[in-house]
Amino acid sequence: MKLWQFPILAHLALTSLQAQEKKSEFDWKPLSIKASLFSQDLVMLDSERDEYASNLAAYAANEITEKNASSAAITHTRRVLALAMHLSPRNKQALVTQFQLSKGLLPEKVSGDYSPAVLARLLLTRGQLLEKQPVGENSLLAHYLIQLAAEIDPRNEDAVYASEIMRLDKGSPDWDRLTKPIANEEATTP
Repeated sequence: MKLWQFPILAHLALTSLQAQEKKSEFDWKPLSIKASLFSQDLVMLDSERDEYASNLAAYAANEITEKNASSAAITHTRRVLALAMHLSPRNKQALVTQFQLSKGLLPEKVSGDYSPAVLARLLLTRGQLLEKQPVGENSLLAHYLIQLAAEIDPRNEDAVYASEIMRLDKGSPDWDRLTKPIANEEATTP
C-alpha cells in the first residue's frame, strides 16, 4: 500500500463511522403520563395490569432497537409504551425504557415473558374478554389491545379480522388519547 493511500482510507473509515453514528440518532419526544387513562373500574387486577405493562414495554424496547429507531418503529413504540404506562404508570420496565429513549439511547434487548406472536394472541384474547364488559373504559382498552395484536402479528388472522371488524364498526382507536398528555381532572390514578 502506498503512503498517499492511508489518508484516503482513514477518511473513508471516519466517514463510515460518522454515518453509523447518525443512523443511531433518533428523535424521541418523551411521553408525559402522570396518571392513567384507566380507573379502578377497569376489569383488570393491578397485578395483571402491571404484568401486561411489563410485557408491552419489553416488546416496545426490543422493537425499536431491532428496527434501529426508524420513524415507523418510533411511532409504534410510542403507542405500545404509552399503553403500558397507562395500564401501570409506575411499571419499572416502562419507566426505564421511556427514560433511555428520552436520553437518545436504544434499550438493550429485553427478555419478555412472551414472543411477539404469543403476546399478540394474549392481547387479542384479553381484548375480546374486555369487549364483553359494559361500554366505557373496558371497551376502549379492548379496542387498543385488539388493534395492537393485529399490528404486532399481522399473520394472526383472528387478530387482523377482529381489528378490521372493530375498525369498520367503530373506527380506528385514537392513539393520541394515550400518547398526548391528559389534563389531571380527566385522568384517574390506578
